[in-house]
Amino acid sequence: KYIEKIINVTSKAALASSYFVGKKDKFSADKAATDSMRFELNKINMNGKIVIGEGELDKAPMLYIGELVGTKNGPTFDIAVDPLECTNHCAKDLPDALAVLAVAPRGALLHAPDTYMDKLCGSPKLVGKISLLNSVEDNLSLAAEALNKSISDLKIIVMDRDRHVSLIDKIHL
Repeated sequence: KYIEKIINVTSKAALASSYFVGKKDKFSADKAATDSMRFELNKINMNGKIVIGEGELDKAPMLYIGELVGTKNGPTFDIAVDPLECTNHCAKDLPDALAVLAVAPRGALLHAPDTYMDKLCGSPKLVGKISLLNSVEDNLSLAAEALNKSISDLKIIVMDRDRHVSLIDKIHL
């Protein structure tokens, strides 16, 4: 029941940011996704609390850590969000920007304000195969095996940030 509603939240956030694709205005794209996500979350019968967000470190639009969302009726959830992951990709008309949202029972998500977190996503075929607990090299091998591809045929997206230099070096091996 809630999965469909969450998919709707991320779909609408992605759609809202899509109007800014290629317009070189990452702030407006992020704001549109954030405003849409907040609006849609507030329609859901739940007591939601944002516990992990994106935006505090880089002064971007955001759903605030500690912000309560939902109708205040229904089950209690902790929520991790990034309404527009890869804002630069959206602004520069590059592929692979995402609307990200995770929901868990209250107390199940780590409270980590002002912290960049590792994220890993991929094809549904990779569920149970790759993990943040694995080394980069192991994940590349496991993903290639699960997708029946060579490692060189995998499409890997990493944000071009100083904090990712070591990760990028490992991927290029």
